[in-house]
Amino acid sequence: MRKLPPLASLRAFEAAARHLSFKRAARELGVTPTAVSHQIRQLEETLGVRLFERHPRQVVATREGQLLYPVLRDGFDAFAEALDGLAARRARRVITLSATTAFTARWLVPRVAAFREACPGLDLRLHATDAPVDLRAGEADAAIRYGRGPYPGLAVEPLIADRFAPVCSPGLGVCRPEDLRRKPLLHFEWRRVDRGTPTWPLWLQRAGLTGVREDYGITFSDEGHAIQAAIAGQGVALVSLVLVADDLESGALVQPFGPVLDGYRYHFVHLEGAAAREEIAALRGWIAAAMTTCRASAQR
Repeated sequence: MRKLPPLASLRAFEAAARHLSFKRAARELGVTPTAVSHQIRQLEETLGVRLFERHPRQVVATREGQLLYPVLRDGFDAFAEALDGLAARRARRVITLSATTAFTARWLVPRVAAFREACPGLDLRLHATDAPVDLRAGEADAAIRYGRGPYPGLAVEPLIADRFAPVCSPGLGVCRPEDLRRKPLLHFEWRRVDRGTPTWPLWLQRAGLTGVREDYGITFSDEGHAIQAAIAGQGVALVSLVLVADDLESGALVQPFGPVLDGYRYHFVHLEGAAAREEIAALRGWIAAAMTTCRASAQR
């Protein structure tokens, strides 16, 4: 257990030693010079040493005072820094957004800096999962849901309809649909499959292309991994044009031909009644605005 003199006397000494003046120390602390002098005298009596030589117009720290001052100065500086940090952290607001693993990695993460610039004072926490989160349980403040809906009990704002097309590295040498007969196909596992799910079998049917082995290639559990494999030149992937919009723009991927298949729709969802929250409104506005920049690529 620490045995320390009263904090008020330590503060009075540190201020007086820094200013070499009881009067200026009193002005900083919001007390009278007499109160400062009294606090320092109490400290001297507690320690059993003199800390100042008192002169008519100034005070001078004794050898003992010179030894004590830097320790207290550094300590109070550390206190101030820690308290300022806590105050700044308390002042910042945090909002948690949940989305699929692929959407988080391919679309949200590259845009985090843009979000911070657009929404200063609001910190974004990303929650990546392919399972729907329970917003009522507080797992997230909002979510990007991918599907046809409905989403009962939630406020829903449609964002963008997804589209799927074959993409590959420009170095793979794929120019015509017939080139797929000699190139690996990159697959990923859908959580659900229905007649409209944009898979390779559906695409080959729509393209009227025969002689392609649908099971030839590599299958990934995550769409983001299939995209990375396509960028690396390992095959041709049938993936979301929303998720590869940046890669098509940069030239890391090309979309050599169609047809283009309709996918599902992205929705911004949150609890009903939460729209009035400033954080929700800011996030919703940013997501909607950012989505417009990739709409043209997704709707080719």
